[in-house]
Amino acid sequence: MQAGLTFFEFLNNAAQQGDAVNIMFEQRLFDLVGILHKISDALTAEQVPYELIGGLAVLIHVEEANPEHSTLTRDVDLLVLRSDLDRIKQAAAKSNFHFRHAAGVDMLLYGSTESTKNAVHLIFSGEKVRPNYLSPTPPIEPEHKLIHGQEVMVIPVTDLVRMKLTSFRDKDRVHVRSLDSAGLITPAVEGRLSPELVERLQHIRVTE
Repeated sequence: MQAGLTFFEFLNNAAQQGDAVNIMFEQRLFDLVGILHKISDALTAEQVPYELIGGLAVLIHVEEANPEHSTLTRDVDLLVLRSDLDRIKQAAAKSNFHFRHAAGVDMLLYGSTESTKNAVHLIFSGEKVRPNYLSPTPPIEPEHKLIHGQEVMVIPVTDLVRMKLTSFRDKDRVHVRSLDSAGLITPAVEGRLSPELVERLQHIRVTE
């Protein structure tokens, strides 16, 4: 997909090429990637380290490996340093984002909206997302990916699998299944998981 295309232009190009398009999926992806590009530009301009995690990171890795196993996601989730939070707020404000803390979640909302539909959720590196989690989030060591023609920092597959197996909610298990079905959970990746996480991975493979 070319950088800078509007959704209408994308649909028109697809129609001219005879490509089938899932309109709901692609519209949602356009919306999320648009928000991702805006916040990525803002943080990069201020040299604030970040890493795309969560469902959108899963989708990006799976699309690259085997698009047949892609799943739609709802949010943009970024791994950042807590020590950078004030810098993040300032950088985001320059690009029309505003900070909000609600229900224990730190997030950035774009424009004047208070809707969390396209929120950017901030997760802090080196901390447990919930007290009962097996381990804290990983350090920020992103891979460079081109998303719709623009470079974005994305969490490596091994760290992403680790985070998904640590969370182990319904949607996390779906994401692990997508990664596994796309061939991304290789023996090398599995070999870097703790015994507890390997057990969870095997449970997903057997039951889902």
